[in-house]
This record gives sequence, structure tokens and C-alpha cells, in this order.
Amino acid sequence: MAGLWPITVATLLLFVAFSPSSAAERRDWVTLTDCRYMAGKDNDGDSFHVRCGDQEFNLRLYFVDAPETNLRYPERTREQSEYFGVTLDETMKAGAKAKEAAQALLQELFVVRTRWASAAGRGRAPRYYAFIEVGGKSLAEVLISQGLARTKGVFANLPTGEKAKAHVERLDALEREARKKRLGVWASSPEPSAETSTK
Repeated sequence: MAGLWPITVATLLLFVAFSPSSAAERRDWVTLTDCRYMAGKDNDGDSFHVRCGDQEFNLRLYFVDAPETNLRYPERTREQSEYFGVTLDETMKAGAKAKEAAQALLQELFVVRTRWASAAGRGRAPRYYAFIEVGGKSLAEVLISQGLARTKGVFANLPTGEKAKAHVERLDALEREARKKRLGVWASSPEPSAETSTK
């Protein structure tokens, strides 16, 4: 019995060390340059297939949620519709615009920063959370500032060292500004009330 104890402990330690959540938390940020957007049936405004060097994988942006393009997940699309204050049809049209905008922006080479944290997706291929910079700008910030996404999703402290809370505050400010200017999906949304404008 005594001989089994070290083996059991070692097994448990290996399990914890290599479980996706704990491993992702301890992993260092990896920077991938000269990445390219690749066509993919599940691509949308906040999730897409990319190629970096000889690797291909799916990425999901941290911090943002773009409108859905269809009713594959009706509850999610309905919740987005309620959040933006628009119809389901307007939500999906905004989702199509977000997808087109992301695809257009990512036609030039871009930078990916990831810790390979798993972001379960629709397809069978693995999907990872990431930050994307294109033309020196954060793709998440661009989408929100154009009214094509909202601040929501999985948050993480940034590779720069910026805390997630501070980044959320900046994204929230961009979202409020897009809503005020009636950009993107907000063009069809009701005028913000005093209480919602302070989100």
C-alpha cells in the first residue's frame, strides 16, 4: 500500500499540470507574426480560421462578442437581440457585417498573441482564445468601436501586463461611444436612456 502512495500523488500532479484550464493559466503568452485569415465555414466576427507559418487553427477573440450570423444557437442570438435592442433579423444582419469587417481587416498580415487556452467551438478542430493586432490596432477594439461587437466573453490580463478590468473599462467606453454615434448594430437600436448610457 505504501508503495502506491507516491504513484498516486505523481499521477494527480500530472493530471493537474496538464489539465487545459490550469495549464492555460500557467502558460506564457506566445506571439505569432505574419498570420493570415483563412476561409472557414464557422468564421464570423469574433472567431476565425487562421494560418501562422505552417500551422492552421481556429481563434476566438478575448473580451468581445460579435452578433451571430444565423439561428444555429437561437437562445444566444435572442439574448444578443435583447442586449442590442434590435430584432433577430437585425442582429443577424449585424453579425454578417461583423464577419465581413473582420475578414476585410484581416486581409493584411496580422499578429496573434495567445496562451493556447481552449475556447470550445462549433467545429471539431480545436479553438483557442487570442488577441489579434492588425495594422497596429486591436481587432477587438476596432469591432467594438464600429458597433459590430460588444464587450463580453472570456477576459484575461493582457500580454502587455494591463489588467483585464482596465481593459474592460476601455472597451466599455468604446461601446458607449459607438452606441451614442449609432454605429453598426446600434443604428437600429433605441436611443440609450440615462441609466444604460453609463454602462
